[in-house]
Amino acid sequence: MSSDFPYAMKRHGRLVRWEVDRGFGFIRSPEVPADVFVHLRDFVDRQLKPEVGMELGFDEIHVGGKGPRAMAVHAVGAAQPRARRPSMSPQVRRTPAGPGRRHEPATPSSSSSMLPIGVLLLGYAGLLGYGLWTARLPPIALGVLLLVSLLTFAVYGFDKSAAQAGRWRTAESTLHLLSLAGGWPGAWCAQRLFRHKSRKASFMAVYWATVLLNIAAVAAWVGKLLPASLLAG
Repeated sequence: MSSDFPYAMKRHGRLVRWEVDRGFGFIRSPEVPADVFVHLRDFVDRQLKPEVGMELGFDEIHVGGKGPRAMAVHAVGAAQPRARRPSMSPQVRRTPAGPGRRHEPATPSSSSSMLPIGVLLLGYAGLLGYGLWTARLPPIALGVLLLVSLLTFAVYGFDKSAAQAGRWRTAESTLHLLSLAGGWPGAWCAQRLFRHKSRKASFMAVYWATVLLNIAAVAAWVGKLLPASLLAG
């Protein structure tokens, strides 16, 4: 392992923080002045479930002028299986979820979602068109919704890049707020293009809830179903 990084140093420390949903955390070692970043994919044993307080051994490296990073991470006292180091390139990196993710484009869930999203998009477009035709929706609203969708698409792209590089991630609540604000079409496009978040059932359940809430809010606005005090405000 150390041969891949000639300046790696063998260290020991304790896991002081672990983000379960994001798959990364930090190790505190008396041999290193700063907390050491560690990603789930850097563990030698992929079946190991990291927990705060766990004693770990690792190789300390520094990449691109960033802070220290842990590689070849293993639990102290546990047998260290001989495992090949995954490539640093995002194109060939294996994911912790297992080899099934390599066939992601062929999964039925991706194709089966095309029909409902197509119906929703057509209905949404018709709703916006009706709002413009009846002058219940100002034309600038379409521009705002388009900008929000583009912003949401870009944020998904940055979050996917951060996930691959092991950097700080965008909070899922932020992604959901953008969808709720009208950026859900851009979010859907980003999920398919970047293959990001679309396989996480809990995330997608909240995403679809934001889609329905946004459409319901637009329908209420266009149909003048909201109280007059809210429309005036």
